[in-house]
Amino acid sequence: MLSEFELRSRIASIGETQKITGAMYLIASNELRRAKDSFNETRPYFELLRAQIKRIFRCVGSIESRYLYPADGSHIPDGTHGILVITSDKGLAGSYNMNVIREAERALKEHPNSKIYAVGSFGKKYFAAKKIKVEDGFEYSAQNPTLHRARKMAYFLLERFEVGDFDKLFVIYTHFHNDAVMDVRSERILPFHRGELDDGPGGAAEKFSFYPSPKTALEATVPSYVCGYIYSALSDSYLSEQRSRMAAMESADKSARDMLEELDFEYNRLRQSEITREITEISAAARFQREQKTQKEE
Repeated sequence: MLSEFELRSRIASIGETQKITGAMYLIASNELRRAKDSFNETRPYFELLRAQIKRIFRCVGSIESRYLYPADGSHIPDGTHGILVITSDKGLAGSYNMNVIREAERALKEHPNSKIYAVGSFGKKYFAAKKIKVEDGFEYSAQNPTLHRARKMAYFLLERFEVGDFDKLFVIYTHFHNDAVMDVRSERILPFHRGELDDGPGGAAEKFSFYPSPKTALEATVPSYVCGYIYSALSDSYLSEQRSRMAAMESADKSARDMLEELDFEYNRLRQSEITREITEISAAARFQREQKTQKEE
């Protein structure tokens, strides 16, 4: 059983920790609001850009480009994959980071020669500890995603794709559905499968004129598409991170309250026991003195 001093120390320590978790909850709540605003601005842009690419290029099925699967419908052999893994710069966000890491490890198990491009310090440190190589020259923070940063990342990855460092580009990130539902996704950014540019049976293909050629138009459009995709994934992940951190801090705060209740109960029980003991000792001493006095009088 803990002593009174030890109980007071633990109660004070947990109280200080509770102040920290409460402050982190408020910070995450404010960041979540800002991230939602950014996310709501990003998603329409990305969805519209993707829809326009489908709308324009579905009418040129015979186009040959390194950004598209072959026109004859065949698949690109599974060569080297480039995998963009998006984690946070810090922990204390529940299972947010580890869910992404597990998906990345699953992808590495299926394709051991994949090249990892990591965003966020948590993922970089984890891969370093596991002796998994992370490609150099790609040092980006997961905090406060911006279109400028996404553009630099997109151009870097496109350059690696074009020189043949990898044959397919994937991104692994956390998709935000709502405050209660988030899931990890692994999606291929490049190359496009031609089926993704087809609206299916009954979809009338519009006719467009391309200058100087459909291939040139596609290659001029793809960088914007990849930039928009990465920016959307960064914003999505950052939003999910803040919501996960809020949930983690809320859970920690509840655990702290439960522990404080138990310790307060234990402390009060110990104090009551000590007070009872002191009263008993005082009563025994008083009784002894009365008995001594009575004996002297007799």
